Amino acid sequence: MTPTVSFRQLQVFATVARLGTVSAAALELSLSQSATSQALSELERHLGVVLFERHGRRLYLNGLGRHLMPRAEQLLDGVEAFVAAATEPEGELHGALDVAASATVGTYLLPGLVGGFSEAHPRADLRLRLRNTLEVMTDVLRLEADLGLIEGECREPRLASEPWREDRLVVVCSPSHPLSRCGRLDDAGLGEAAWILREPGSGTRAVFEQAMLDRDMLPRVRMELGQHEAIKQAVRAGLGLGCLSRLSVADELARGELIALDSALSLRRTFSLVWHPERYRSPLWQAFKVFLRESTPAD
Repeated sequence: MTPTVSFRQLQVFATVARLGTVSAAALELSLSQSATSQALSELERHLGVVLFERHGRRLYLNGLGRHLMPRAEQLLDGVEAFVAAATEPEGELHGALDVAASATVGTYLLPGLVGGFSEAHPRADLRLRLRNTLEVMTDVLRLEADLGLIEGECREPRLASEPWREDRLVVVCSPSHPLSRCGRLDDAGLGEAAWILREPGSGTRAVFEQAMLDRDMLPRVRMELGQHEAIKQAVRAGLGLGCLSRLSVADELARGELIALDSALSLRRTFSLVWHPERYRSPLWQAFKVFLRESTPAD
């Protein structure tokens, strides 16, 4: 006899998988925690399987859960499309999309793009979260994000990816730094400088360290900071040199608050789109990906 699975059970399953706790799913679905927990338990009992690994209060999809999640999302999207077809203009995009972006992309590029897309599609709910590159890939692998945008190439074989934009890092110093007068950092200076860098796991940090390794050097790291603004403040205070995306320091360079230094480092990189190949790709997902791919970089 085929197990009976309800729309509510599938909805609870997908929401708990996305948010990680029963309490958060209950809040989003406007259900009591007991009703949410019961729906999840009934789904696993009807199917005769376990779908989650439980660590304290957090729930993580196990292998079977990750395999079934795209099918559940497709079924839920089909029900929503059925209702929308009866009540809304044909072809209007709707639904929610969780987008995880690394710091540079999420701070300096994505807000304007999300705003433009949302203006064109007001019923689309795009939810943006900022992570470092490693955390973005982890979110996508765990199906906690529908789409990721990272700095550099994706080297995680379990994810699908494609190049999106080109970017260039720049070495910066304070106007009061001795190097500001010559405007160039030679190899000796690269090795001797005190550096203020992003944390390990950051795409910016990875590109800079690889550029140093290509010249058989290791940076002398004075400080590790998790935010661009904190790094810029420390560099402006004369605590060391920084290496950041030109996107993130464009205003400071224009105002003379930071000085760009030439060097022999290879600091070009690619921003990439990443997604889980088994994740259900809704019409909203596909439309947003096309929008990102076709968006024109600002001069």
